[in-house]
Amino acid sequence: MTSNGLADTGTSRRPGGTSRLKAARLGPRDVLHVGSAGLRSRPVRVVLSALGIAIGIATMIAVVGISASSQAQLMRQLDALGTNMLVAKPGESMFSGQEVKLPKDAPGMVGRINGVQEVGATGDLKQSVRRTEKIPKAETGGIAVKAAGERLLQVLRGKVASGTWLNAANGRYPSVVLGHVAAERLGVTGPGQQVWIGDRYFTAVGVLGPMPLAPEIERSALVGWSAAQRLLGFDGHPTAVYERSTDASVRQVQKLLAPTVDPRNPQNVAVSDPSAALQAKAATEGALSTLLLGLGGIALLVGGVGVANTMIISVLERRHEIGLRRSLGATRGQIRVQFVAESLMLSGLGGLAGVGLGAAATGVYASSGGLPWVVPLWAVGGGFGATLVIGTIAGLYPAVRAARLSPTLALHAA
Repeated sequence: MTSNGLADTGTSRRPGGTSRLKAARLGPRDVLHVGSAGLRSRPVRVVLSALGIAIGIATMIAVVGISASSQAQLMRQLDALGTNMLVAKPGESMFSGQEVKLPKDAPGMVGRINGVQEVGATGDLKQSVRRTEKIPKAETGGIAVKAAGERLLQVLRGKVASGTWLNAANGRYPSVVLGHVAAERLGVTGPGQQVWIGDRYFTAVGVLGPMPLAPEIERSALVGWSAAQRLLGFDGHPTAVYERSTDASVRQVQKLLAPTVDPRNPQNVAVSDPSAALQAKAATEGALSTLLLGLGGIALLVGGVGVANTMIISVLERRHEIGLRRSLGATRGQIRVQFVAESLMLSGLGGLAGVGLGAAATGVYASSGGLPWVVPLWAVGGGFGATLVIGTIAGLYPAVRAARLSPTLALHAA
């Protein structure tokens, strides 16, 4: 390789004693030098062309990263909350169509099922909860009043954001624990404040944190089981029985739960798996990301068309250079390699910028939503590999066109 970027030539001797010129091979360093020459001479055009590739790759990386971060958060929640909780609620009678009642001893009966570890229950109350007695009864704010067993919080794996949970002591008196949504709607900021339930004030002793597996609890005011019976006329029939079992026995417990809760009419008991909603949401995130990933691929193809257009213009503008190199001994293959290398470098620069932008966008989204920052390595490697493939394809036609230029015509056109 000479100092001006042209190919060196060597000589080889023919049998008759004569010699002929032989083009030297371009090494990797030479290919890098001649391939980057066009990029260095037109930096603005390079930036604009690489921008199309960068946008496509950034879109793909961001879509995959945001989806992966959301799924990681859901999986983290599932790991923390578990998939071994089932809920039994009263269904509708097959004959009357009215909602039936679960037996009063349903929680105790469920606790005797083999594999069940913890049992909790709630019972719906007819009263409404309001900030004061002066607020009309009709303005409930969508908050339900429920009687709650002492083991409920442990079964739900919930946390008390402030204050304390119901226990044997405060559960006998007019005290209440509010779900975090209920507390916000009532304007209760912490324990010690009072709310109006039935015909008296109840003192808030605690406010719960979020409960993804039991959103109905988030919008409820929870009163102790005995206080609900003594002060609010609760009949003692649970309307929801929550149970935790070992992971290995979940499916078996699911089969036995309804006949155990109501042996006479198991068909009147509805059994559900709250974790199924989070699992379905995780699957939906994956399906949506596939759709958006296709849109990112289209953007990447558009960027590839821009690279091809840039390379064609570059060939037309550099016909003098091409003719000069051909005249000094560069082969058609070396011309093709030069322009394919230039296209690869242009696409590679856009790919690197796109990976950085996509990862940064994922980081911003994750930090703003409190999600883990996850950018799968396969997405980074696949996205960058796709830019190189598109760069090669985009540079093939301009490279072939440049190689076909006649040295004399190219120099004459210049």
